[in-house]
Amino acid sequence: MRLNEASFGGAAAVEGYGPGFFRAGGAVWQGSILIRPEGVTPWGGLDDVAALLALAGQVDVLFLGLGSEVAHAPRALREALEAAGLGLEPMSSPAAARAYNVLLSEGRRIAAAMLPVTTTGA
Repeated sequence: MRLNEASFGGAAAVEGYGPGFFRAGGAVWQGSILIRPEGVTPWGGLDDVAALLALAGQVDVLFLGLGSEVAHAPRALREALEAAGLGLEPMSSPAAARAYNVLLSEGRRIAAAMLPVTTTGA
């Protein structure tokens, strides 16, 4: 098997995560984050719908990392994002980080909003 290192062309990628933090865009972030190719910002969590709605028209899909385990997105959040035309993919935060990086390497219009995990990760 041949392995190739992923290239992100200077875009912000997720480099790792652990209990309560993410390594992303070349820095360590405590708590929840919102990551786009342009950069990383702190995110207020599931109640911070405005930050996600601001992505409408800028991204084709939003990965929603719900922490260590797979869970459903809150109904009000899902409905607000769907009404704004944002494709929402809820999953665990480790899966969201991996999916974000894969699509980022393909040059796709994506973002990920992720809650931190509570157990050791990558």
